[in-house]
Amino acid sequence: MKTLWVSPTFVYPTTRGVQIRTLEMLRHLHRRHEIHYVATHDPARPEGPAGKLEYCTRAYPFRHRVPEKTSPRFWGQLAAGVFSDQPVAIGRFNPPGMTTFLERLIRREGFDCAVVDHLAATASFPDLSRATLFEHNVETLIWRGRAKHATDPLRRWYLRLQAGRMLEYERRTTRASGHVVTVSAIDADRIRDLFGVTRVSCIPTGVNTEYFQPPASAPRGDTDVIFVGSMDWFPNVDGVLYFVRSILPLIRRRLPGTTLAIVGRAPPPDIRKLSTTDPRIRVTGTVTDVRPHLWASAVAIVPLRIGGGTRLKIYEAMAAKVPVVSTTIGAEGLVANPPYDIRIADRPEDFAECCLELLGDPAERERVSRAALELVSSRFSWEYVSCCFEKIMESGPRIRSGP
Repeated sequence: MKTLWVSPTFVYPTTRGVQIRTLEMLRHLHRRHEIHYVATHDPARPEGPAGKLEYCTRAYPFRHRVPEKTSPRFWGQLAAGVFSDQPVAIGRFNPPGMTTFLERLIRREGFDCAVVDHLAATASFPDLSRATLFEHNVETLIWRGRAKHATDPLRRWYLRLQAGRMLEYERRTTRASGHVVTVSAIDADRIRDLFGVTRVSCIPTGVNTEYFQPPASAPRGDTDVIFVGSMDWFPNVDGVLYFVRSILPLIRRRLPGTTLAIVGRAPPPDIRKLSTTDPRIRVTGTVTDVRPHLWASAVAIVPLRIGGGTRLKIYEAMAAKVPVVSTTIGAEGLVANPPYDIRIADRPEDFAECCLELLGDPAERERVSRAALELVSSRFSWEYVSCCFEKIMESGPRIRSGP
């Protein structure tokens, strides 16, 4: 099929779960289909369209600079968000002229189907009724979670405002879409319940097990506990701070020297200063390859309190043979069998106890990691996930295009 794939950004640099999922699926879909990829592109970051032939037939970079979250333009967007009906998280990726560009491209190229990859890309798409919307998260729930955990009254008010607007926008957009795809059955049910949408399917989460499996020479034991995830995503920041403040002290009562590595792009000041006040905490910022950091760690943690979507980081840690301790929300939507191949705990005391058990018992770490690797190797290849998505594309809405 000749497919139009519209995303808010390019997949490179691949630093977020959304980008990893899209890239891995497109690598497989591109072998069997003609993929035309459209995304915004900041000319100051030429790595964006790099490697495009790896996952698409042709790429269309649309020039647009999304303001950095530390820039005056971003603060201007936040201020304007008080008065706009469109959520700020959507407007940031809605450049002037994109809709006209897509209309012309659709008329000229004669596509069979269209995929709008992420809610942030929907505002510019000409006719969502003829497209499949790929929802990596239920965005409304993330914004509700941010508001719930905000401590500053003004910030809480603003986040509640944005959560309400996101609810209205996401409801309207999912209802308008020809079909909606989610990354878990839980998210599919939420979209049905929250928005009254019936045209919903789900796909599993995948992992490249060969890529993450450690070589025999991989070092072990440099780090006790590791968290991997983009640190410009609020649920990750909240989860790490929750772990450091509420769980790590409990672990250190029995293992005082416990070390923590926080591996992920763009850590905010609250995260960066953790390493300056505690020499046993290491904050890496962006890394070119997360695998050596995983391989050198004893336990991977996912202490998230705000949900939606699925966490690729869990299956990646499993593929790297690192046992995982997660909250229920952190592992939400994933197939796993606790405590056999993952530990699940929600109270700080229970989370700390799970970490302590694994840190203190190398044989149990090995047993859990082997069980987890067997799970992801047998059931969650990206080839299988892409085939699931392919079936939805083949039976989904058709886009009227061509001369």
